[in-house]
Amino acid sequence: MPGFVRILIATLLLTGTTGCVVFVESPLRVFGDDPGLQETTLQGEGSDKILLINIDGFISDQPSQQAFGLVEKQSTLARVKSELRKAGEDDHIKALVLRINSPGGGVTASDEIHHLIKQFGADHQLPVIASLGSLAASGGYYIACSAERIVAHPTTVTGSIGVIIVGVNVSGLMDKLGVQDQTFKSGPHKDILSPLRGATDEERDIIQGVLDSLYARFVDVVRDNRPDLAADKLDLLTDGRIFAAPQARALGLVDAVGRIDDAFEAAKQRAGLDRARVVTYYRQGESRETVYSTLATAARSGGLPLLSSLDSLASPQLLYLWRPGLK
Repeated sequence: MPGFVRILIATLLLTGTTGCVVFVESPLRVFGDDPGLQETTLQGEGSDKILLINIDGFISDQPSQQAFGLVEKQSTLARVKSELRKAGEDDHIKALVLRINSPGGGVTASDEIHHLIKQFGADHQLPVIASLGSLAASGGYYIACSAERIVAHPTTVTGSIGVIIVGVNVSGLMDKLGVQDQTFKSGPHKDILSPLRGATDEERDIIQGVLDSLYARFVDVVRDNRPDLAADKLDLLTDGRIFAAPQARALGLVDAVGRIDDAFEAAKQRAGLDRARVVTYYRQGESRETVYSTLATAARSGGLPLLSSLDSLASPQLLYLWRPGLK
């Protein structure tokens, strides 16, 4: 029976019995036929390889649902970890290039990916180069700091160094609707940042203390990994503002302004290679025909799904994220 027919039948059966079907990573996983990550060559030749890892859209440690909940996409953190695990088993991988096109995302996910990449480069003694796409802000730039060299596209927007937590207070609307808050709690701050009431001065101090701690960690990561940073402009660089690529280069946030092929060339030179193939990993149903294949998908999705935006209002999240307005 053709594979797509089996998938269709399974979808109909599961939808009829449970009202919902979720495919994790690849539809073939339902039948136990998912071959896992596969490798494809994007350009170049030779036995030595440069691995391209794409970090697109909202950075998260939680899977995201697409197609009305029918498809569950692996989280950014899980995907990067699985790709690094596969790369660690291949002695022909001589360098990594991170293609980053992201407004940022979760604090912990950004920090963990940064750590994994730094550790992988150190353990395998290979260079890591970051190539910034149209947007590499906040958590996206945090991850870029795991690379020994950062190449920004001429049109890149980067920076937004800082941490944010978004919340709303709907108590005024509730009063107009005649709805009363009936929350019971074990302590005065158990419902801190509840949208059902305003924050007290003490609670504002508590939240600010957490933000300041995470912000200091971000600044330390930038300072430790960007030795050519203009130290006398550190406060300006880390006040949350964004920078165009030439500004970022002049201030030391990036090492060069160029295109992704420049990043590949830098990786090849630092790995001491005369020639190399650029490879990437993919799963069933994914397109990996060029170095830009996954970037098109991220651009269409806008990086931060609507449901995630609305959910963050109900459950405030600590974010390394640049997002001027919710879509």
